Amino acid sequence: MRKIVSSGSHLEEPIGFSRACRIDNFISVSGTAPLDNGKTVHIGDVYSQTKHCLELSILAIKEAGGSIRDVIRTRIMLTDISRWKEAAQAHGELFSTIKPACTFVEVSRFIDQQWLVETEVDCVVT
Repeated sequence: MRKIVSSGSHLEEPIGFSRACRIDNFISVSGTAPLDNGKTVHIGDVYSQTKHCLELSILAIKEAGGSIRDVIRTRIMLTDISRWKEAAQAHGELFSTIKPACTFVEVSRFIDQQWLVETEVDCVVT
């Protein structure tokens, strides 16, 4: 079984990606930026951008037939690693009881300079 979840982004077609892809019981959520209706949200706020990205990912997971309890790995990519505690707070509020494997990394930049964070999430549906 293969299921594709769309974000509705105009970039999905030319790039050839989807918000999430499920094959059998594995769901992988693409890099998720702090966007709402195509516009960057929470400009300058790492905590709120992180929480927004993770909440978008959870919505995609649900649409693919999974739940937050199925999350096994998260990746938090930041343009300024010195602000990792702000991102970690948002992550902890959502995942403190689930405790997935998690990686925080610094990247040089994202497509939009207002994005301070992008997230990726992987799940195994049980």
